[in-house]
Amino acid sequence: MVEHPIDNSDSRTLSNDADSQVVFIDDEKHVRMAVQQTLELADFNVNSFESAASAIPHLSHNWPGVVVSDINMPGMNGLQLMEKVQAIDKELPVILVTGHGDISMAVSAIQNGAYDFIEKPFSNDQIVEVVRRAIEKRSLTLENRNLRAELEAHNSPGPRILGNTPPILKMRRILHQVMDTPTDILLNGETGVGKELVARYLHEHSVRKDKNFVAINCGAIPENLIESELYGHEAGAFTGADKIRIGKFEHANGGTLFLDEIESMPMGLQVKILRVLEERQVERLGANVLIPLDIRIIAATKVDLKALSEQGEFRRDLLYRLNIVSIDIPALRDRADDIPLLFEHFSLIASARYQREIIPLSPEKNHELMAYDWPGNVRELRNMAERYVIMGEETTFNMGELDNSTEIQGRQTLMEKVEFFERSLIADALSKNQGSIKETMVTLGLPRKTLYDKMKKYGLNRLEYTHE
Repeated sequence: MVEHPIDNSDSRTLSNDADSQVVFIDDEKHVRMAVQQTLELADFNVNSFESAASAIPHLSHNWPGVVVSDINMPGMNGLQLMEKVQAIDKELPVILVTGHGDISMAVSAIQNGAYDFIEKPFSNDQIVEVVRRAIEKRSLTLENRNLRAELEAHNSPGPRILGNTPPILKMRRILHQVMDTPTDILLNGETGVGKELVARYLHEHSVRKDKNFVAINCGAIPENLIESELYGHEAGAFTGADKIRIGKFEHANGGTLFLDEIESMPMGLQVKILRVLEERQVERLGANVLIPLDIRIIAATKVDLKALSEQGEFRRDLLYRLNIVSIDIPALRDRADDIPLLFEHFSLIASARYQREIIPLSPEKNHELMAYDWPGNVRELRNMAERYVIMGEETTFNMGELDNSTEIQGRQTLMEKVEFFERSLIADALSKNQGSIKETMVTLGLPRKTLYDKMKKYGLNRLEYTHE
């Protein structure tokens, strides 16, 4: 029997939809088609396989889905499959489909870790309900894992990614999903969003953390030197090469190589880089020995590489190779509610560096921070925090010298300005009172119900302002 996914030409590449994935295994084609149709009508993302062995390579420790399998199948049966799945992840739900004679076997399987079993013949509603419960359990399991991983990351040494807004939470979830996978990664983001920080975060919290993290800016090295910089060279390889040089690829062996501004790489070198990525080996200039590489490549760009490739300015095959996992880093304006937290963080660092006391931000200045568009993103915010620690109240916070805050505020309606300022005042009071509703009521002179209504309106949660 040929082992491959059926009834779905794209099923070899499983979706990343964490809320609805199902792998269904049955050696009978009509059963596969019927169950797949039923589950897809219930909005599950279903991938069907005719044998257990063909499904296993598509499962992993943090795969976001559940497995539904018949017990009686040729080759590997459902019980043997369950043992394989438990070896991959003991918490990955396995639902067994049984005939009447398999009930005692299924009950024993549940005692050994199966999530549930469904007896034939079963109704559409029955299988949909069991799968839905299993999906919810899997989703909760992965959410708890991510929370534990984030907690460990925040408490461990190394770079941290601060923020609690939806875009940054989503990005952190993706980072933890791919943290220890060997796949190469492409980071997309504007200037100043922190692409190197994200790359270092991936490295320092991964299994590669004990090896080198090597960063190279493809746009900062002269074209005639970049090949030697990446590959290294033997003594005498060219004029001026009087001794052996270890290249960046070789130096990063076992660890991570970060290629910033990958769009600046010369077209001729892109071909050679592609070969290294595919073959995982490198040859120094002037040498005839191939050096095997165990390396993760993280590339970063501030432009649309797909558009560049369509214009013939970036190799499409290299883009496809780098784009296996693509992570978008949100601009600061898209995570504006993180600005106070980041400003405080950068101010504390600057205060320690310059031995200066931090003067608390007034509500007016906090509003000006929030109203600014931050074209330089986190880097610009960090510079502003340092300037504030050094200059104090003398710091220009109307952003006139930084850019166009006045223009931005001018585009707001009166109601938008009032609401923005009101939200800033409430957030500032919650922060000063460490999330205490009672003390915030006193500070603002508001009744409890009014305060709660306004917090709900502006999406403010007092727990985000506690400092426990």
